[in-house]
Amino acid sequence: MPTGVAIHDAREQLFDAAERVLLRDGPSALTSRAVTTEAGCAKGVLHRHFADLDAFLAELVLDRIGRIDSQATDLRNSAGTGTVADNLTGALTDLFGAVAVAIVGLVTSRDDLRARLRRTTPTGIPVLTEATAMIASYLTTERELGRIAADADVDTLAPTLIGTGHMLFADRKGTPPEAGAVHKVVATVIAGVAQEPLP
Repeated sequence: MPTGVAIHDAREQLFDAAERVLLRDGPSALTSRAVTTEAGCAKGVLHRHFADLDAFLAELVLDRIGRIDSQATDLRNSAGTGTVADNLTGALTDLFGAVAVAIVGLVTSRDDLRARLRRTTPTGIPVLTEATAMIASYLTTERELGRIAADADVDTLAPTLIGTGHMLFADRKGTPPEAGAVHKVVATVIAGVAQEPLP
């Protein structure tokens, strides 16, 4: 791209380009050059907006974590409607789209990136930690509504659902699991606490 040509929404264009590289080629392929080439811009554009590649990748992860906040609101708002199993199945399927699984792989593969992210996510794996909080918050609301048992241990159920969901979706190159497979796992995990009939 010629110098002096303005790029609108450079951050988002770079983030989207990074996701495409990540999905296509994996975490080890994420370099400044790969991202800017994919975005169709000069290499200097990334360094004009971010101190270095790890700063860029940290912002990418934080941006994607921000999307979990929106999903969490939608999931909490679904409490009391549909079935708990259906709501959780939808949430896990939305959460573990190809990009989220790839982002988790990115975080676990780069020590410097993980160190930067410790400032906002001091424990656990960024993305998975926030996703676990989303599920726990939803389950707490459903417990208050009486749709899961009053003594349900949401702090155990939430990471169990996230860990199992991540394992179902973890094959970056494979076909995502069918909704029925996700639903079966969810129904099994919550079977002991569900206060509604499970299909």
